[in-house]
Amino acid sequence: MDQLTVLEYLIFGIIIWLALLTFYTLRVIGHYRKLTRGAGNIDLGKVLENLFEKQDFQARKITEIASVVSKNQAQAQGHIQKYALMRFNPFEDAGGDQSFVIALLDAKDNGVVISSLHSRNGTRVYAKSVTGAKAASHQFTKEEKEAVDKAVGKK
Repeated sequence: MDQLTVLEYLIFGIIIWLALLTFYTLRVIGHYRKLTRGAGNIDLGKVLENLFEKQDFQARKITEIASVVSKNQAQAQGHIQKYALMRFNPFEDAGGDQSFVIALLDAKDNGVVISSLHSRNGTRVYAKSVTGAKAASHQFTKEEKEAVDKAVGKK
């Protein structure tokens, strides 16, 4: 009777072992099918080669895109990024704040200041270049200096 029980335990152990092997084999086959889905009758090696080729292609595209973005960022430094508009009354006898100053600057605080002085006799417009938030060639009026400082403060 003891031999029969040992044999029964051995058979029971083999059945459990076969069940575990079957379970893992089915999992591996399912995983393999998932990897090769849509690939037709191509083996796993070809599928992996295709994946590596796609990965290399995408890496090249990402490098190209990063280059374009870097170039655009460098160009954007020269675009108008800061501005300020101030209205004021330069003359005692003229009513209202008809005169104005506008400062238009890029990321490096270079740009232009445009002033318009309105009086009863007419309106005059002046433009001065700005380099590094300072007057490039002509001195700023008080209002122009305020406009540039206000624009620089809008970082």
